[in-house]
Amino acid sequence: MTVSGPFSHPAGDQRLTDDEIDRLLRTHDIISLGMMADEARRRRHGLMTTFVRVVDVTVDAARQAADVAAGEVRLLGSPATRAEATKRVHAAVEWAGGAPVSGFSLADLEQLAAVEHVTLRSLLEELHATGLELVAEAPIDRLRDPRRSIEEVNIAGLGLARLTLQQGVPMAGGALFKKVAELQRAVGVIRAFAPLPRTLNPALPTTGFEDVMSVALARLVVDNVRSIQVDWALYGPKLAQVALTVGADDIDGVSAEFDTSVGVRRGPLEEIRRSIRACGQEPLERNGRFEPITR
Repeated sequence: MTVSGPFSHPAGDQRLTDDEIDRLLRTHDIISLGMMADEARRRRHGLMTTFVRVVDVTVDAARQAADVAAGEVRLLGSPATRAEATKRVHAAVEWAGGAPVSGFSLADLEQLAAVEHVTLRSLLEELHATGLELVAEAPIDRLRDPRRSIEEVNIAGLGLARLTLQQGVPMAGGALFKKVAELQRAVGVIRAFAPLPRTLNPALPTTGFEDVMSVALARLVVDNVRSIQVDWALYGPKLAQVALTVGADDIDGVSAEFDTSVGVRRGPLEEIRRSIRACGQEPLERNGRFEPITR
């Protein structure tokens, strides 16, 4: 589909010029923008929408792997020491049942390396040797040196689960999205970008309009990152559904619990599948390695 109107773009030409990007960043025409982003998404992914079921681990106590069906086991929080970080990774790997284990914010690991007087690479290599597969997130607005730190993740043998934003910049995120595209051109290893902020300012929260615009702009401007991601647990099913119609193609943070207390059809797995299908799309469960899961 080729979108007509002030932001029409030839069907065979997928790249936007700098002038076109600047025009998009200034627009409030959410309808045309959303249609363009949806077209870009469909060119890349068709009707397929991936999702990952995640177990968040914030304490050392192990949970029973039989109670969950995780595609990713994610260690949250900022470890105070290298010893604490490796201990938590080891414990998670022990009960993860083969599910990929991701952990920590790359920005926090930058700080930990400085406190421990070691290089970031050596810290990452130590965590990888303990069993960590992925750094859980890299907040571009908190990293001291995004390019170098992400390259160190790759060199250490780890993957990066997602590039994120820690703080939102209402109606100004597009300029930051250009930096994300430039970063990807330099490192080439970013698999998913989550353009909505991880923390919200209660005094200046983003609006639904701004969130939808951010997702659409991210899909159009960050054209060299495969997946635009929205967090199911953080933003809820309603915004996630809208995001899927304006450029997002991957849903993070779906519960891995087997909660069927209100019936199987209303459990977390069926809820996410039903929500995706309601958008006219086809759900595909994946794991943290972006490998499809068939259950």
